[in-house]
Amino acid sequence: MARAGVTVERLTRVAADLADEIGFDNVTVTALARSFGVKEGSLYSHIRNMRDLRAKVALFALDELAGEAGEALAGRSGKEALVAFANAYRDYARRHPGRYAATRFRLDPETAAASAGARHVELSRAILRGYPIPESDQIDAIRLLGSTFHGFVSLETAGSFAHSAAVRDEDASWSRILDVLHAALSGWPAS
Repeated sequence: MARAGVTVERLTRVAADLADEIGFDNVTVTALARSFGVKEGSLYSHIRNMRDLRAKVALFALDELAGEAGEALAGRSGKEALVAFANAYRDYARRHPGRYAATRFRLDPETAAASAGARHVELSRAILRGYPIPESDQIDAIRLLGSTFHGFVSLETAGSFAHSAAVRDEDASWSRILDVLHAALSGWPAS
C-alpha cells in the first residue's frame, strides 16, 4: 500500500528539487526515501526503477522549461524573440542546475515523442519564423540554437569562464553571442 503523502507527482517534484540541491546524477532512491522519511521499498509502488525516476524528472523539467520559454517568447519576433528565448533557457539552467541537467537525460523514443521536447522544437520554429530560413533548413538552425545555448550554459554553470572573467564579463559574452546568432539567422546561406 502506498504511504500517505507520497504520490508520483510529489515524488517527481521532490526528486527535481533534490537534483537542484545535490546534482541530477546524485539523486538516488535512497536519498529520495530519506527526504520523505520512508523506506526505499515503499517508493517502488510509484516508480519502476532509477531510470524511470530520472525519466520522470526529465519530463517534469522539460515541461517546466517549455512553459517558461513559451511565456518569454509570447508576442515577440525576430531578435527580440531569440533573446527572450535564449535568456529563459539560460536563466532556467542557472536557477535549476539539477533540473536543467535532467533535460539532457536520454529518453526512449516513444517517451521523447510524447514529451515537452516537441514543444521546445515548436518554440524554436516560432523564433525562426522571423528569419529567412527555408523549412528544409530549420532543423539545422534549431540544432545551431540548441547547441549554442547548451554549450554556453554548460560551460558557464561548470565555472569554465572564471579564468577569463576579468577580461570579459559572461553577460557581455552572452549578449555578443546572441548578436552573432541573430546575424547568422538573418543571413542564412542558401542550400
